[in-house]
Amino acid sequence: MNVAIEIPDDVARLLQAHSGELSRAVLEAVAIEAYRTGAITPAQVKQMLGQQSRWETEALLRRAEAYHDYTMEDLERDLADIRDASQR
Repeated sequence: MNVAIEIPDDVARLLQAHSGELSRAVLEAVAIEAYRTGAITPAQVKQMLGQQSRWETEALLRRAEAYHDYTMEDLERDLADIRDASQR
């Protein structure tokens, strides 16, 4: 899907000077915010940004300080998933 936004020229110039490729910066901002709100997963961030590795995505999210609380329930679920996968 393509999405168009309008930014005043003077603001666009400032943003362009600060972040380089403006369309990429906007796409990353949308992906990071969607992750922060829980709307998408890290895998979906990776897909959305066309990144090659999980580590590249994790580094981006870390730089943006986009963290999720990781609870004991999350750990237990992840461990159960790993056990299930290793038995296959």
